[in-house]
Amino acid sequence: MSANALPIPDDIESLRQLVAAQRAELDAARADRAKAEAALIGRDLLIEKLKLQIAKLKRMHFGQSSEKLKTEIEQLELALEELETAEAEQPAQLASAEPMRPAPVRSLPAHLPREEICHLPVSGDCICPSCGSALHRLGEDADEVLDIEPVVYKVVRHVRPKFSCRACEKIVQAPAPAKAIARGKASFQTIAHVIVSKFDHHLPLYRQAEIMAEQGIEIDRSTLAGWAGQGAALLDPIVNRIKETVFASTKLHTDDTPVPMLDPGRGKTKTARLWVHAIDDRAHAGPGKPAVWFAFTTDRKAEHPQSMLKTFEGHLQADAYAGYEALYKSNRVFEVGCWGHARRKIWDLHQAKATAATTELLERIGGLYAIEEQVRGQPPDIRMSARQLQSKPQLAELRRRMEAIRLQLSAKSALAVAITYALKRWVALTRYIDDGRLEIDNLIAERAIRGVAIGRRNWLFAGSKAGGERAAAIYSIIETCKLNGVEPRAYITDVMQKIASDWPNSRIDELMPWNWSKPA
Repeated sequence: MSANALPIPDDIESLRQLVAAQRAELDAARADRAKAEAALIGRDLLIEKLKLQIAKLKRMHFGQSSEKLKTEIEQLELALEELETAEAEQPAQLASAEPMRPAPVRSLPAHLPREEICHLPVSGDCICPSCGSALHRLGEDADEVLDIEPVVYKVVRHVRPKFSCRACEKIVQAPAPAKAIARGKASFQTIAHVIVSKFDHHLPLYRQAEIMAEQGIEIDRSTLAGWAGQGAALLDPIVNRIKETVFASTKLHTDDTPVPMLDPGRGKTKTARLWVHAIDDRAHAGPGKPAVWFAFTTDRKAEHPQSMLKTFEGHLQADAYAGYEALYKSNRVFEVGCWGHARRKIWDLHQAKATAATTELLERIGGLYAIEEQVRGQPPDIRMSARQLQSKPQLAELRRRMEAIRLQLSAKSALAVAITYALKRWVALTRYIDDGRLEIDNLIAERAIRGVAIGRRNWLFAGSKAGGERAAAIYSIIETCKLNGVEPRAYITDVMQKIASDWPNSRIDELMPWNWSKPA
């Protein structure tokens, strides 16, 4: 008998009690297992429901500028993340209670380097462990997993041998390779890594210094700042060409966002601005290449947009900032309104307290966006035709309903103010239906500026006007790279090296993100 086995009683009553106790224990275990199975099934149903809700919300094209139901999607994504994480943490005994589901077959990217590890039987691959006879290979089972190594720093030693001619005593030596910083210790790739880590991955320089120190590389934050500054200086020709390309367009999207800037005189920060100017003709199948140019100013005075846009002629899509009014009065710049801004004012009220009026207005604006989704990527004539046929009558009805609803409200009520905002700008808000090149909202600019909003939480503030201008220049390159499907770090590495090697300015267009291709 096992040492852990219970003794069997001799009398019938004791046996009955033992059986009853074991039966009760078994019933309790079954109940617990049933509860665990029910919890697992409920969790799986909730995961599937959340996935469907997220997919549905992402298909609703109200645009990021009108929230794109952004809050709801983020909350659902977080809930789904927590559930899926909890699923991976389930104990093995609970996981075994779940019906087996086929795992999706996913191949890892073919471009990744492969390392093969061959696992042989304990006895080797020659002798059978059972009878000692020779083994013959039948085939193999293979499984791939994604592995990672920390960032590997290395030292590249450039050696230039000297040669002499015994006949004429001439000394021959290869020229020194170009360096980003004279007598500096950083390669072009290292500088690109620092720049992209800060401005694209939102990792401040002091944190980068801490990460490097963990691997025994003591580099001061000030040194990293110097590397970033020298790299940005090399990229000036690219930034200037991006600016020229952007303002040569006849259709421009613009927006601005606050950026804290250190004000040493007062010992605190003040609010500066980053202005974005974006072009992207892909929505109407245009030939132009997408590009973004950022500018930095220490305040938001009207003189800044008027100065930056002094040579621009065409359609300007922006918010209702009064600083643009002088441009519109010049008759060389035509205002294009943003339905995203108009809708957001109603959306905020609807979030606080939904009413029949806010629901109706949001649904009608949503109908306009649904038409835009149908014609996205189509040529201008097709877009304009669909807008004239479908959007124009819907806009006329929307205006009629807005005016009717406003008459029922106090002029000072929040909804009346939101409606008045749209009605005052009706000409600008409806200009898009008469030109297939124009957009319904300013989402192109808002997408471009989104990275700044994320990054400023980490790098906190611009240290000076020069620092803000440097950030604007780097953002111009990074965001333009993204729009053109180019990986920023590889691009910045290659372009800095070419410019440092005296690339002719007459061929600068070959280095622009829309023309650049990664070196083999």
